[in-house]
Amino acid sequence: MPEAPDALLHDWAIAPREYARQESRRGRRHAYAALDPTRTALVVVDVVPFFVDENPYCRGILPNITLLAETLRDAGGTVAWVVPGTPPPSRWAEEFYGPQVAELFRTAGGRGTVRERLWPGFDVRPDDLQVEKTAPSAFFPGRCDLPDLLTARGIDTVLVTGTVTNVCCESSARDASVRGYRVVMVADANAAPDDRAHNATLHTVYRSFGDVRPTAEVLALLAEGRRQPGRDGVRPSGGAG
Repeated sequence: MPEAPDALLHDWAIAPREYARQESRRGRRHAYAALDPTRTALVVVDVVPFFVDENPYCRGILPNITLLAETLRDAGGTVAWVVPGTPPPSRWAEEFYGPQVAELFRTAGGRGTVRERLWPGFDVRPDDLQVEKTAPSAFFPGRCDLPDLLTARGIDTVLVTGTVTNVCCESSARDASVRGYRVVMVADANAAPDDRAHNATLHTVYRSFGDVRPTAEVLALLAEGRRQPGRDGVRPSGGAG
């Protein structure tokens, strides 16, 4: 049996018809043409050893997440590390997954503090946010402290990264959009089991919930926003504060 690849990046794409659809609606390809770093948070979802060990696509996104975290932090923004909580499996989970798989999912995020559950290669700083969630989404009401913590910092834009693209990352992006955040899903800083699942989420998010951009474009927007703070316009109403 061939060895598993050490690291992979998804062959991601947005269909030309989707770009054309949005361009016809709003006159431009991307919803958010500028980012104010001081009002932006990098949300890193569920990058724990279990997923890093099991998925070469998760290993592939680690350098991009690290670069985004360093850049945004240096520009005055917020980095938020999110890990799965470990409550006992619910009745729903045991019925839906079966008791054994429900228990596997409960413990997949590891034990200990949030920092101890994260992939150990990350550089976590004292001013970073460290939270756990007890739902797939980090923005579902009552299941994660992240929205309140972001509101306290005046954050209105979230860069969604992590794994799994089409489960917890997509759930977080959807709920963040509903709560009024400007959502950017970073195409090459999210990981799914395969390209098909990954691209299906990118299509859904770009069509209905936020922007989709690669790391290089996000870094360029942060650099421009650092030179011209406050240029992104009026903060949206809703849960973003």
